[in-house]
Amino acid sequence: MSQKNTKGKRIAVLLIALALFITTTSLALIDGKKKNVTLDLNGKQIELRTAASTVEEVLAAQDVEVKPHDHVEPAMTTPLENGLAIQWEEAKKVAVAVDGDTQELWTTKKTVQEVLKEAAIEVTTHDEVEPALSTAVSDNQPITVAKAFQVTVKDGGKESKHWSTSTTVADFLKDQNIRLNNLDKVEGDSKAQLTSSNAVVSIARVEKVTDVVEVPADFKVKRKTDLTMLKGQEKVTTEGKKGKVQEKFVITKKNGKIVSRELVSKQVVEEPTHKVVNVGAKVVVASADTAKSTNKAQTAKSANVGVSRSNEPSGGGKEFYANASAYTAYCTGCSGITATGVNLRANPNMKLIAVDPRVIPLGSKVWVEGYGYAIAGDTGGAIKGNRIDLHMPTKEAAYQFGRRQVKIKVIN
Repeated sequence: MSQKNTKGKRIAVLLIALALFITTTSLALIDGKKKNVTLDLNGKQIELRTAASTVEEVLAAQDVEVKPHDHVEPAMTTPLENGLAIQWEEAKKVAVAVDGDTQELWTTKKTVQEVLKEAAIEVTTHDEVEPALSTAVSDNQPITVAKAFQVTVKDGGKESKHWSTSTTVADFLKDQNIRLNNLDKVEGDSKAQLTSSNAVVSIARVEKVTDVVEVPADFKVKRKTDLTMLKGQEKVTTEGKKGKVQEKFVITKKNGKIVSRELVSKQVVEEPTHKVVNVGAKVVVASADTAKSTNKAQTAKSANVGVSRSNEPSGGGKEFYANASAYTAYCTGCSGITATGVNLRANPNMKLIAVDPRVIPLGSKVWVEGYGYAIAGDTGGAIKGNRIDLHMPTKEAAYQFGRRQVKIKVIN
């Protein structure tokens, strides 16, 4: 009985040892089929030993759900080899707007710059990108690109080129730090949209400056009546002198050119001295030397022949020879009124001569050879220097006298 028990125990031990051998052998065989692989799951590094036969089986064993836009390298069907490196990057959804035109993209790129490059969106140094190119991309990331265009600026007549992404003229001026003074003007609507097709900004630089100038002030001519002087005589008693006036102007300039000049004030800095002229008002009414004549008939008879046999006066006085001619109150262009106001048509027999006042003062009593006593009471355009014109009552008498040289005395 004891021998049987002993034999049974030995058999059991042998069976257990055999089972252990088989199990150990099986495990060794299975472990021999495993591969060492390295995983990069969205940047997380994992090293493992696996008996999976493909990349897909490895990722599935790690509970990785691979979506169509995800990046897997090598391909999912790649057989496993010892030391294989597997990379899985989960795709993110981004919205890229270029000048307002939006498109949605799936990407596994890390930064904004990489996303734009993958989408073949070229970005220059003048373009505006939000967020910055170096920003890491997250899921549902919005990316905005404003493409720069060239703007021509005509500022005060000077032209320059600028790159800009501004949508209005006002924004452009602010971004470019172009300052406007109070009077400066932007042509057109500063709130209007600015695009590459109308990218011209014109600025009128307006300034106002004050200009003060000194100009001469004309004097006036004041004429004073002088009863001591014969009518027709004039004498300057005060010479005129121009004064000075300070004029203040406001000048408006547009782009450096004067567009208006407005007089805003005047100030007299030196008063002018007005010219004063005394004008004679004394009227001389004279007749022939009746004191020497005995009756009117004899006077008229003498006038008709144009000569007088009156004797030459004695005593002093200015004496000289003059070229004499004769005229009547009805000559061509004559009014009959003398420079001293005598109406010769009303006094046809008056002895009166026309003189040059610089030689014989008007109003002087004179004696003329062959004519007698007379009054220097008229002037004439041709009567200059030592020349006189004798008044005759008729044309016949004037023609008869003709022209001759006579002796003349200025009595007073």
